[in-house]
Parts: sequence; structure tokens; C-alpha cells
Amino acid sequence: MIVSVHIADVGLLQVPGLLRKRPGPAEVPGLSYAEPVLTAPLGGGLFPRPQPRRVGLIAAWDDDGALDGFLAGHPVAERLSGGWHVRLEPLRVFGSWSGMPGLPTRERPVDDDEPVVALTLGRLRLGRARPFLISAAPAEHDAVEDPAVISSTGLARPPHLVSTFSIWRSAAAMREYAFGKDGAHQAAVRADRARPFHHESAFIRFRPYASQGSWDGRDPLGTI
Repeated sequence: MIVSVHIADVGLLQVPGLLRKRPGPAEVPGLSYAEPVLTAPLGGGLFPRPQPRRVGLIAAWDDDGALDGFLAGHPVAERLSGGWHVRLEPLRVFGSWSGMPGLPTRERPVDDDEPVVALTLGRLRLGRARPFLISAAPAEHDAVEDPAVISSTGLARPPHLVSTFSIWRSAAAMREYAFGKDGAHQAAVRADRARPFHHESAFIRFRPYASQGSWDGRDPLGTI
């Protein structure tokens, strides 16, 4: 299995249609999961403000050939083609995600100085929305301010799916943020363990191995 994340600026009138047109395995060979999402900057306060013309897609595939086929001819791929996407090899999951069975629970080898991507996914319990936002905001702020973060964004499909996507300059720096210090991230983890924010959740680490296009005028992985 591989995963792709797509981010694109589209016409304002196209956004509702893209959010409704979730690609499915029955119509896209080799696709196992797809989630069209809105985007919002991380670290912007308690209630992130969506970017009205920007959309994203999180998808899981059998292999690169399946993703190639989608990119070559699917209408959703055509509408996202002016943006950026990245191909991701799963390295480790904490938690689980029903749409992506088989993610590795034991760490696959990665060098400390390799770039990595972190993707968090949660199906939010609506009664826990406010405590979640209160815990998440300082953790997101710390991540955005970390000099090892190259690019990041929040992703969401209201009212339930909440997600974050971040590209880290090195695996060592990402581990230091997540586990190496008792800061806002660890406080959020403890709050979730005490009383879960989500019906299901996953923190997934990836190796980015190919990217294409432009996100805010550049390919963030092209700067490494």
C-alpha cells in the first residue's frame, strides 16, 4: 500500500462538487480509500479558518500504477492537477484507521536525517470537539514554529474528520517534537488517553519518495 496527499487551489464554485465527488474503489482500480477535504492553516488559533478555494485529497492505493491511472484520467485528478501531490511509503502507525488496514505497527527503517511526513487522522466525537481544539491548538502552534517543519496544513471534512499534514526536514526532528520533550503535544496525547477525543484515530509516519507540482508556489520537498 502507498498513500497520496493532494493539495490544490481551485475555483470557489468547484469546491462543493469536489467534496461531494469522493472517488471510490468501484470506479478507480487499485484505490482502497479516498477522503476529499478542506484545508486550513495550522497554528492559527482555537478555531482554524478554512481556505475557501483550497481543497485536498487523502487517498490509499495498492501501488504506484493505481495512482498513475487515477492521475491520467479521473475527473477529480484533472481538477486537482494544478496543485501539488506527494507519494508516501508508510513507516509506522500509532493507533489505527479503518480505511487503511495493514499500516505497519512496527517501525520500518528510516535514517535520522531523512525527510518524513506526519499525517494525523481522527473521527471526532462531537461532544469532545471543544476540548480537542483547546488541546490541539498549542501543539499545532509548536509544530508550525519548529524550524524543522517545511510545510504543514490542517485538513478536515466536517463535521467528523480532522487531520493534520506536515513535512519534516528529518525523522530525528519529528521524533523530538512528538516524543522527545514534555510539551504541548505530549499534553494533548495525555488528554486524549484520559478521555478520547475521537471514535478512531491514527498518527502515521511516512517516507515521501516522489512529489509533483506546486504548493504555495513551490514543491516543498524540492527544497531538501
